[in-house]
Amino acid sequence: MASATPDRLSSYPEANMPADMPADQFAMFPKGRPGRGSAGEMTRPIASIPAALSPDSSLSAAISAFHGHMIRQGFSENTIKAFQADLRLFTRYMAANRAIGSIGQVDLAQFLTWMRADRGVPCSPKTYARRLTTLKVFFAWLAEAGFIPADPAAPLIHERPSTPLPQLLYDEQVNALLSTTRDLLWAARPDARPYLLVSLVLQTGIKKSECMDIKLEHIDLSNPQAPVLYIRYADPRRTRKERKLALGPGFTPVYRQYLREYAPKETLFECTARNLEYVLEDMAKLAEILGGVSFEQLRWTCAVRDYRNGMPADQLRQKLGLSSISWRETLPKIQTLAQPAL
Repeated sequence: MASATPDRLSSYPEANMPADMPADQFAMFPKGRPGRGSAGEMTRPIASIPAALSPDSSLSAAISAFHGHMIRQGFSENTIKAFQADLRLFTRYMAANRAIGSIGQVDLAQFLTWMRADRGVPCSPKTYARRLTTLKVFFAWLAEAGFIPADPAAPLIHERPSTPLPQLLYDEQVNALLSTTRDLLWAARPDARPYLLVSLVLQTGIKKSECMDIKLEHIDLSNPQAPVLYIRYADPRRTRKERKLALGPGFTPVYRQYLREYAPKETLFECTARNLEYVLEDMAKLAEILGGVSFEQLRWTCAVRDYRNGMPADQLRQKLGLSSISWRETLPKIQTLAQPAL
């Protein structure tokens, strides 16, 4: 469940996304970034503001100016490199001295067709989506800055790459996994970690990274019959993903047993993520679940079970920490998996 993805609800992908991420959408002029004309400590050299462009300016001149714009706006280094590489390919196709005002929607559509079908070099759906994003961000900037009269890339539509339905655990497998891990609570050498891990992710649907970031202070046992988990993010750009999740009363005794056995000092799981993946693999073998068990499977299983049990769609979106944009792709998959067989 991909994680999705950025939480900004506007027209362009987030400026600081990794180059290989799918092109979700973001605000082209991020707010609150240190830079020219704003207070705050400068964290990187600020590129000089270029001379004004015009519709007669060359494509190469516009790309050079756009590079400075990305630096001033605080785009990540990975994004700048990816966008520059995409625009170099566009320049080779279009010609460096082509006037930016003469480039229209037909030119862009022909470039995209050439890149996908006629170039002779494989172009994955993810790469295609990113390059389309580059064109949309570049030409939107030119139009909003008044360098060209209209944005030729605005009508172009993102075709999100189709992905297969995710794997989830069947009800019988869930019962087997919970039974297997529960038995370890009272084994000759008790171990609460497997049951705590499995039941926690199955109940909350949190991601692996969120699971690893849980601190002891994020768990509220003020009411042992209604414990609460707070999902926190250190990165201020991800605070919209923070949420408060309910845990069942059965969590409290297992959690207390786990504290006695493992004595964590700061974080709930003081081990590597890979170590927890090994725990899931071992439990899948004990429960005789073919294909194993992963964090992603548990997350999707949680989502489908909650939806099947009547949780409103927007409440489920918030529980999973997803943006409205990524939810457009996620919800139909949940609905398909939750509905009766045809």
